[in-house]
Amino acid sequence: MNIVGIAGIAVIAAILAAMMRRYHQEYAVVISIMAGIVILFEIFLNISPAIRQISTLLSSAGLTADYALILFKTLGICFLAQFAADSCRDAGENALASQVELAGKIAIVILALPLFEKIAQTAAGLIGG
Repeated sequence: MNIVGIAGIAVIAAILAAMMRRYHQEYAVVISIMAGIVILFEIFLNISPAIRQISTLLSSAGLTADYALILFKTLGICFLAQFAADSCRDAGENALASQVELAGKIAIVILALPLFEKIAQTAAGLIGG
């Protein structure tokens, strides 16, 4: 599927959700979440060439697979946290959406700690400390 198909799904889901919101708020939220899941699956199915290219670039730069793994996990956390936060906002739960975003940011920092440690070790080695 291409961007036209994804945009079509999004527009149709938005129209259906807006029509359902008048009578059944809970169904409108379900429609939005289901459309988001379909779009995310479609994106994940088509992202494999980009993942291969990033892996090739990292290996040609002489970086280990650990860095690629951290990068891909970070991207996954970003996508998942954003999707969950947007779904919470659609349901009218803004405070919950903010908490999901904060949890995603903290998860990314925790995931990146080995990188920070490696950078600190490299800097200390260059300084002579």
